[in-house]
Amino acid sequence: MLVRRSALTKTLNLQLRFFSQAASSVTHEDPLAPLTYLDGLPRPDPKYAETILAIPRAASGSNISAKERKAGRVPSIVFEQEDGQHGGNKRLISVQTNQIKKLVTHLGRSFFLSRLFDLEVRPEFESDEIIEKVRVLPRKIHLNPVTDLPLNVTFLRAPSSALLKINVPLVFRGEDVSPGLRKGAYFNTIKRTVKFICPADIVPPYIDVDLSELDLGQKLLMGDLKVHPALKLVQSKDLPVCKVMGVRASDQKS
Repeated sequence: MLVRRSALTKTLNLQLRFFSQAASSVTHEDPLAPLTYLDGLPRPDPKYAETILAIPRAASGSNISAKERKAGRVPSIVFEQEDGQHGGNKRLISVQTNQIKKLVTHLGRSFFLSRLFDLEVRPEFESDEIIEKVRVLPRKIHLNPVTDLPLNVTFLRAPSSALLKINVPLVFRGEDVSPGLRKGAYFNTIKRTVKFICPADIVPPYIDVDLSELDLGQKLLMGDLKVHPALKLVQSKDLPVCKVMGVRASDQKS
């Protein structure tokens, strides 16, 4: 009986050790672990980590929107959906014209639309009471073509679980040392933004495009862009982003 109990105890210990090691392995490679920005890739500048203030808006319509704008507010909507892509339930809000204008001016329109912000909904802008606080992505913004004042903004909720389809801006660097450009060629920009599906926790504020090794006739493709491996390119990786073109005939010496 003692031998049988000893053998059973030994077997149980081995099983516990096996499952303990298996659990440790799963925890180490947990696919649900939060994603983080990688070294060497762009990350949001904390300088613009601003909380956008909002108040509830009871109804929509052109007359109401006109009154909101006259009062220095921008009629806006916050959509919510599990995948972060489509409409779904919505909250009508108004945000401050001056705050949105400042952010768009400082960041640039395309950079404003590729950055996540905290948004606080309060009964009034001056109130300390917070009705709701949520992380959002500006999806669309319409600007007055004359004054550049924001006319309306659409936001998407951006929880960590969201996958966001974003036109990420491109920032071109290295023109001054590009062999082709130094020979007198000219630079042809084909795309200024590229669409990716991005996990909400690692949305890139922009993508660096290195031109320092481009020679005459060479081009960079979408598949050449260096991004976080969790980002998924929406368009074909073989589409060109930019190209170093030959010297214009008018620029050649006779």
